[in-house]
This record gives sequence, structure tokens and C-alpha cells, in this order.
Amino acid sequence: MKAAFRYIILGTLFGACSTQKISKPVSDNYNEQHRPQIHFSPEQHWMNDPNGMVFFNNTYHLFYQYYPGASVWGPMHWGHATSKDMINWKNEPVALYPDSLGYIFSGSAVVDYKNTSGFGTNGKTPLVAIFTHHDPVREKENRVDVETQSIAYSLDEGKTWTKYAGNPVLKNPGIRDFRDPKVSWYEEGNKWIMTLATTDRITFFSSPDLKNWTKESEFGKEFGAHGGVWECPDLFPIVYEGKKIWVLIVNLNPGGPNGGSATQYFTGQFDGKTFTPYQTDTRWIDYGPDEYAGITWSNTGDRKLFLGWMSNWQYANIVPTTKWRSANTIPRDLSIRKVGEKYLVASTPVPEIKSIALKSINSGPVNATQFDLTSATGKLNGPAILKLASDNLESFSLTFSNSAGEKVIVGYDKQANQYYIDRTTSGNVDFEKGFAGRHIVPRFALDPGFDMTLVIDNASIELFADKGLSTMTQIFFPSAPYTEMTINSREDFKLNSIQFTPLKSIWTK
Repeated sequence: MKAAFRYIILGTLFGACSTQKISKPVSDNYNEQHRPQIHFSPEQHWMNDPNGMVFFNNTYHLFYQYYPGASVWGPMHWGHATSKDMINWKNEPVALYPDSLGYIFSGSAVVDYKNTSGFGTNGKTPLVAIFTHHDPVREKENRVDVETQSIAYSLDEGKTWTKYAGNPVLKNPGIRDFRDPKVSWYEEGNKWIMTLATTDRITFFSSPDLKNWTKESEFGKEFGAHGGVWECPDLFPIVYEGKKIWVLIVNLNPGGPNGGSATQYFTGQFDGKTFTPYQTDTRWIDYGPDEYAGITWSNTGDRKLFLGWMSNWQYANIVPTTKWRSANTIPRDLSIRKVGEKYLVASTPVPEIKSIALKSINSGPVNATQFDLTSATGKLNGPAILKLASDNLESFSLTFSNSAGEKVIVGYDKQANQYYIDRTTSGNVDFEKGFAGRHIVPRFALDPGFDMTLVIDNASIELFADKGLSTMTQIFFPSAPYTEMTINSREDFKLNSIQFTPLKSIWTK
């Protein structure tokens, strides 16, 4: 039976008329066109990789690659922000500045509860940052040994940092790409494990004190995607039905499934020395073009919380923003789901996002040819979450559009068994020849029903389908806010439920 249907939201998802109480922005900079309202971005200037993320004394610390001198990449610092819920953020002073050893590239931070480093004094627990020093002087001399690993510590919960006098703690063995240390405590071996990106593979090191490191093993030369340099790794266990599954994240640039930068992962076992994978195929945490350098927070126990950079090195320096460039994804909970014989990593938006939720509008079950969402919602304003669910998935397209005829299309192609986001005519796409396009993510679920959550902001959509098995992130730059949403299908397709939840800006008070 052939059918077509359409839902129209008159008003706007991304900014227009509203009956909400008008709040004062924290800074006028957060009112700029395309500025994310529910994703972290620094008030001004350039940001890329999240790094040094650590949870301590009920506070989430987000450090990130930052250049305070311009809105393009430059000498890297560690910017800093704090939050009680990973959603509402407070900008903090810059944490780490470049020095005689070089720029401060990506890394991690840990809580040294046992004071293995000896940095703790007067009963104060040290936070220890482990990061890559990138030496621009050696780089100009065309040397390959430009990157080393160093540490710094804080005794006031991350407010101020002291660099270790013995830096670097891990010297370069003579390779070009030697960076992005992610460190965690391995309880079974009573030691720290460093997961380090080393050109086309991951090298594992161990240490009793964060100062002295021993090489344990390598992984990856024969596995995974190798379209570019391996970067920003992470290693952690997730318990699935009583079994500890180890997940190794490896970011790759270029070589992603939809072009440019992306985050791949492996599942397997780790014995404190060697990572042994279960898989031989390549898998991605997020198939979209605009999630990169994603890693997890330290010191969160069994809960694994993931955050990525919401951009792509293919065009990050030239996206059409001025005072600022780049934002982070919505924080995500990671879990293991078994599909057939495969252990897959699923990701879903953290439930803490409810802290900025306004009243939800619920509808369903819905026969598409007879339902007009506008009659139920009226005019809406600001970022939002849209959830759809059905017992039987058919091909459909969900179009966000504005008065200028610009649009982003989110949908599902049943024949190809793929979800997709198409930004070909989304607005300003001419700043980079590869930006426009239709991007896909395979459907991994085996059951006929589906669920989809879309997290929508001023210039981004994050798609989570089938309880997070299929995930995709995409940014866009319309000339005016999208003001309509239509859903179309050629099939007899009934949605069991639709939930639309407007969200408050995190940058107003």
C-alpha cells in the first residue's frame, strides 16, 4: 500500500518566535549566528580535541585543545571548563600554557588517590595531567622526534597546575607521531597503563608512579582503518552480562567512513600488557563526519562517559564562524550490546540533558497521512530533542528547512539498510568542496522495530538510532534558522510515538 505523510512544525526548531521567558545571555558572544546553545564551546577563539577529562569531588573537568590568540589553529594550550552535570558549563582560566618544551598537545588526567607520584602533600589528593609536548623548533628543523610525553599536577582541584621538573617523562624513540597519552589505573597489576598513539599503531606503556614508563606491547598495524594517522586513543573495560569487555578507541585522520576525521574502536581483552581483539572488521563509534578525537572521562567508575570534538580536520579551520570555531558533542553514555556474535559499542545522550528540558509534547500512535504535529505543538523555539519509535521500520525522510529553501534531511533507506543525513543544500556549503554531501551509517539492529533520537542545535544534529547502535553527528550552516520539519514516506508506515522536547540554552541565566 502506497502512502505519503507530512508533519509540519510552523515556528522554529532553531530560533524564532517563542512564548518562553527571555533570559540574559552569559556573554553576547553566545548569541552569534550558528553558536551552539546546548553544546560546550569556548567563549572565543579556537578549540579542537577534548582532553584531560576527569571527574573529581562531584565536578566534571573538561580540558581541551585551545588557541587563545585566534579562531584558527595555533600554539596549543589546555583550555578548561567545569560542570556538575556535563551539560551546564562554566568557563575557567587556561590551565596549561606552552613552554620551552613545546606546545601542549592532547592527553589525559587522573586522580592519583594512592599518591603514587608523590605529588600529594598535607593530605591533598593530586590530579595529574599527562600530555604531549610538541616542539615547534625541532619541527622547523625537520626532525622527527618533535613529540614527548610530560606531566603536571594540581593540588587545588584543577585550579592551578605545576609542571613536573623532570619533564619529559617519556622521550621520543625517533618517530614523527608520538602523542595523545590516555592513562588509567590497572588495579590487577597495581600500575598505571598509558595508551599512546604511535603513527600507525597503539603502544602500551606501564608505570608505578606516572614518572617512569616501560613499554609493554603494540597493537594495530594489521587491524582497523589506516587511511591516516592514528590519534587520541583510549582503553577501558565495560561489563556486559558479567563479562568484562575491553574497548580500545582509536581516532583516525583522515580515513573516516564519511571522509576526513573519525573515531574507530575495537573490542577484546587486555591482560595488563597486551590487547587481544575479538574483531577483524573496522567499526566506528560515530559514522558522521563531525565527531572526532572522542575519548572518555577518567574516574567515573563503571560508567563510561564519552565526548568528542564536533568538527572535522578537513574543514575545521574554515567553517563560516568568526569569533569562535568548534564545539563538543553532547556527552554520551557508552555500553556494550551483543548483535549476533559481535560485541558492539552503543552510545546514547547522557540523561543529565533533562536538566535543560522544557515540557515535552507527546503524540502517537500516528497514522502519517492523518496527523499534523503543528496542531499539537504550536510554535517552538530553540534547540530540541526529537524521538521517534515504530514497531516496523520503513524508508522515510525527515526534512528540516527554512524560508530560503535550505534543508537538512535525516532518514532511513530500507533497501540499503542505512540511516543517513544529507546536508547537500543545507546553507553555506561552498567554503570547502567536500563539505556538502549525503552521509550514511549502517543499521546494526536485527529486529524490525526501531527508535531514533535526534539532538538538534543551532548548527548540528546528532542521530542515535536503535538504542545507540547507529550514531552519526553532522554540522551545518544555514543562512536563517530552519523553521519547518516534514516527514515523508512512500510506504504504509506508522509511528508508535513521537516526543518533541524543547531545550533551554546553557548560556543564559
